[in-house]
Amino acid sequence: MKDIKSLSHTKWECKYHLTWIPKYRKKEIYGDLRTHLGEVFRELARRA
Repeated sequence: MKDIKSLSHTKWECKYHLTWIPKYRKKEIYGDLRTHLGEVFRELARRA
């Protein structure tokens, strides 16, 4: 229950689901970018 935030009349629990869909998928760019973004998102999730 410590993850649930509250005020006087409200309670909430924030969770995020991120889907990234690039418009143009060039394999040489997409592969490197996907690897980098994966590291960034894992680090952000670890901090939360």
